[in-house]
Amino acid sequence: QGIVLDRSAFYPGGGGQPPDHGVLLWGGVQTRIVGVRRSEDLFLIPAEGDPIPPRGTAVHGAIEDERRTALMRTHSALHLLTGVVFRDFAALVTGGNMEPLSARMDFDLPDIPADFRDRVAAACAAEIAADRRIDVKVLPRDEAFEIPDIIRTATNLLPPDLTEVRIVDIVGLDTQADGGTHVASTSQIGRIEVVKVESKGKGFRRLRVRLVDS
Repeated sequence: QGIVLDRSAFYPGGGGQPPDHGVLLWGGVQTRIVGVRRSEDLFLIPAEGDPIPPRGTAVHGAIEDERRTALMRTHSALHLLTGVVFRDFAALVTGGNMEPLSARMDFDLPDIPADFRDRVAAACAAEIAADRRIDVKVLPRDEAFEIPDIIRTATNLLPPDLTEVRIVDIVGLDTQADGGTHVASTSQIGRIEVVKVESKGKGFRRLRVRLVDS
């Protein structure tokens, strides 16, 4: 069950980023949206008990700004973290997940120095202070794959029939194929705290991070 719109700005979730929440406004009525589900169509999931607009109704969607902004900051923070760990330790991503202002990222990282956590935190802080621009563009698949290290995951998750690739570029640090939402520069991320570094089996490390306002 869900509400299908002919067009929508609600982010449906994907790549570890949760979907948007918000409301639909129609005829003086408000329907809260608490999730998004994908099949052939994009279904907006209403809050239990809220009214459902009849088929053909014109609605106005309003995204929950605080949640979206927090997820934009978090997603950009993970790209920054990925860029730092790849640059400084040559490690690829093996998994990850995020919530607003907190996240985990798993890396193929067999050996780490004793000061790994402090080095990663300091490098992230330096990249945030550098106020690097974050650009988004769409390229033909062949052109995108000419960019070195465009896939930062251990497994290429892009569908083989994809003809265009959306690129998120933290200019001078990290360029990745990605479909999520992001802030405009690294200074908008806030401060990244590396909360914990865990061993996840032979050769794998999990970094848990949270974001705080600078």
